[in-house]
Amino acid sequence: MNVVNESPRRKELTRLAAQLFVQEGFDRTTVRMLAQEMGIKSGSLFHHFRDKQEILAAVIEEGTQNALTLARQALEECGDSASERLHAMAKAHLETLLTDRNAHVVALYEWRRLDSAARDHLSHLRDAYEELWERVIDEALADGLIHGDRFLVSRFVMGALNWTVRWYDPEGPRKPEDLAHELVAMITSSTRTPPGQSTKV
Repeated sequence: MNVVNESPRRKELTRLAAQLFVQEGFDRTTVRMLAQEMGIKSGSLFHHFRDKQEILAAVIEEGTQNALTLARQALEECGDSASERLHAMAKAHLETLLTDRNAHVVALYEWRRLDSAARDHLSHLRDAYEELWERVIDEALADGLIHGDRFLVSRFVMGALNWTVRWYDPEGPRKPEDLAHELVAMITSSTRTPPGQSTKV
């Protein structure tokens, strides 16, 4: 299975499909609805995608790949301390959700709708992203920054971050960095000054 295609037209169609999947849900979205949203005839849709399953796979692949790229970049650019790396991952996750919201909502809630071939194709991206989180959480555990079971901590943290797509207003006063600071402060075992912030009031 090959859903990777970097053509601008296909990427635009993928973006529009993600928007419709969020609005209607994958199961309720028809090929006719997709074609109408994209401004093309139903038959023309199949010049770009084999079927609706391939469209879903393309949406999830793009969202997951973007998340992985942002997370890796954030870890490369941050400091070496466990606190800085934990904050960098939280901030990157939020920025990914908020800048590519539709693709990530689809990835979160429609993953189970992928057929087995698509899941097999995309699992390596999902696993690679989760491994980054596990590595950072392991560092925080070893440093004594947080306590608990790595599996549970990672699921609680990612669950809290993912749920922000339901309530966070990007146009509001809080930036993704602010939310990342709040989350790290809540899960850490001591009160430390977030990276880049002054202790002065």
